[in-house]
Amino acid sequence: MNTEITPTGAPSESPSPAGAPDAPRRLRVALVFGGRSSEHAVSCATAASVMSALDPERYDVIPIGIAKDGSWVLAPNDPEPLRLTATHIPEVDASGPSVLVPTGATARHLIVHEPGAAPRELSEVDVVFPLLHGPFGEDGTLQGMLDLADVRYVGSGVTASAVMMDKHMMKVVFAAAGLPVGPYTVITDREWLRDPEAALDAVGALTFPVFVKPARAGSSMGISKVDSPEGLRAAVEAAREHDPKVVVEQGVVGREIECGVLDGHGTDEPRTSPMGECIVVQNHAFYDFEAKYLATDDIRLEAPADVSPEVAEQIAEMAVRAFTAAGCEGLARCDFFLTETGDVIINEINTMPGFTPSSMYPRMWAAAGLAYPELIDELIALAMERRVGLR
Repeated sequence: MNTEITPTGAPSESPSPAGAPDAPRRLRVALVFGGRSSEHAVSCATAASVMSALDPERYDVIPIGIAKDGSWVLAPNDPEPLRLTATHIPEVDASGPSVLVPTGATARHLIVHEPGAAPRELSEVDVVFPLLHGPFGEDGTLQGMLDLADVRYVGSGVTASAVMMDKHMMKVVFAAAGLPVGPYTVITDREWLRDPEAALDAVGALTFPVFVKPARAGSSMGISKVDSPEGLRAAVEAAREHDPKVVVEQGVVGREIECGVLDGHGTDEPRTSPMGECIVVQNHAFYDFEAKYLATDDIRLEAPADVSPEVAEQIAEMAVRAFTAAGCEGLARCDFFLTETGDVIINEINTMPGFTPSSMYPRMWAAAGLAYPELIDELIALAMERRVGLR
């Protein structure tokens, strides 16, 4: 039978020949999580939260894990083993039934293969919710594969995902759009291998402290705060463990203010959330991985943030400009610095931000009255509205 999308994003079947309407078919949502990046465990934790929040009466959930070796497996529909705690680091079990994904536009069925059994076909997928963080998932690679198969998915497309994953290219786009960015320099793999001393000397144009970051990583993986030139080389080497391309940013004195962006329906403008603020309370020089996910008592997330209406309006306007300039779709979290002199500087965009109920993006939207399950519903509805192919 043919299906059509209701205003809430759930498909309904056409009436039966006898004229009696069938019960609505549940929307088939493939959750893709794990991945090859250093944010594998964070992605698993995100999947656990989304899996728990999806209404089983509306959605038929197909959990697909990508193991650290890159293999795709059919995962159990059980969020508990995927939760990230101080004593448990979740990981996709590569020994599960392997999944073959479609690479053409003529079929959207998944093929599952288990050792000693004939391949079996899963139901056609309506939409993919990519819950991957970092390279090989958030960076346009997965999005390109889904575009090849004409499969709808939550979030930004190839270009925005790839450019916003790269902190260097991201700043280039922001500057071209007239958005203020802080001073920075880039150390490419070629520059480091050819003349590391010259690369380190180039950082001398910045004022210490500086933050040394992998260009294409998230969740504060591989980031170091460096207070003097003596610690710079070790910090670059630590960042290069995650990415051969390194960005060095001059530290900004001020507050870290965040704004959530949620795409509009049809031709409507993107929407912005109340502001949020990350405050490091103790034991951390900055908002690092441990503070984000393990030692949560050491940080405080406030939503809404205590900023003036004028500052909130300015940041919201800049967030929409950045979202639009980058060509983002679906969702994004825009991070800013509010300096002691009242200046606003854009730091970065995350096209797939942390997405557990306690993460900043859902918290900001909760402050606007959009609860976590409703936010997920809205993102799926936006994905179902979006046309496949070039947009």
